[in-house]
Amino acid sequence: METGGRAGGRVTLATVASALGVSRATVSNAYNHPERLSPRLRSRVLRTAGELGYAGPDPLAATLSRGRVNALGLVYEDPMSFAFSDPAAVLFLQGVSEVCEREDLALVLISGGPGSAVARVALVDGVICYCDIPVDGKLAAIVERGLPFVVVDGPQVPGAGHVGIEDRAGAAAAARHLIDLGHTRLGVVALPLVDDEWEGTADLDRQDRARYRASRERLLGYQDAVGAAGLGWSAVPVEERSPYGRDAGRRAAAALLARRPRPTALLAMSDELALGAMAAAADAGLSVPGDVAIVGFDDVPAAADAHPALTTVRQPHREKGRRAAELLLRRGSPGPAGDEHRLPVELVVRASTGPPPGR
Repeated sequence: METGGRAGGRVTLATVASALGVSRATVSNAYNHPERLSPRLRSRVLRTAGELGYAGPDPLAATLSRGRVNALGLVYEDPMSFAFSDPAAVLFLQGVSEVCEREDLALVLISGGPGSAVARVALVDGVICYCDIPVDGKLAAIVERGLPFVVVDGPQVPGAGHVGIEDRAGAAAAARHLIDLGHTRLGVVALPLVDDEWEGTADLDRQDRARYRASRERLLGYQDAVGAAGLGWSAVPVEERSPYGRDAGRRAAAALLARRPRPTALLAMSDELALGAMAAAADAGLSVPGDVAIVGFDDVPAAADAHPALTTVRQPHREKGRRAAELLLRRGSPGPAGDEHRLPVELVVRASTGPPPGR
């Protein structure tokens, strides 16, 4: 398919070739392989094409003919705005973009998850699924297309690469830090556990039904540290609010801080939730860490800039994005499971944690 036109008929690549007395291949090379022509000949071809009203080969037709579009797809379960507003997602996107720039590839952002209508038809050579996908059929659309794909932060899927972090170990380190400081009354500000927009306390049954991998692993990490210290997990309240974000953290923490006896330390499953929890403490007239210690997870830039600076679990967001894109480029076609990259995390102790009151 070619574009362009003029009075009296449609201008095609053959029309330009005939006008110049050259082959169709020569005209095609002027657009697709300029290095094969002298600068003078290419300039002559393009000038004549412009005079005749020929706009060049249809890019979609060229794409289909070579079987590649030189583009990677990045699928989000959340609305598109999440990619540009959530600090952790922004850093991840930067990492993916760095690889695309280096390899001269386009990046197509796809919201609505891997089962969306857009994911079924998007012109991409492979897909990064940056979403903690519940284990269900949502990946079927991508599997059916035969595209190579990489899952980031979600469960491992046969036929896909996988990039994740040590969620459980990081969460255990956060809880152990608070326990080592002397805290025995803990509370958890949770990420969504089940995709039902729940607002309230997550009891043990709901915790057991957690469908999202990161939420489940971080809960288990907290439980590991609490159990190792000889404390009872059932006595640790877990509050969940929706939709995810700083305001959800503020409201969940407010509920925890209204309890009697009040927790002396809060474990937040992300920095955004932790920053919301710090706001809730201020609302209640409580000092951090004097009255309540708070630990986050992610180490986004706002964590170090908070007042007080936030103790958190650092994960390598940009490296995770780079690793996912590089892994996808190495996977020419879906293959057996085994491309597993699990990146380390690190507890970063700052001013938001200290011993409990009176100690």
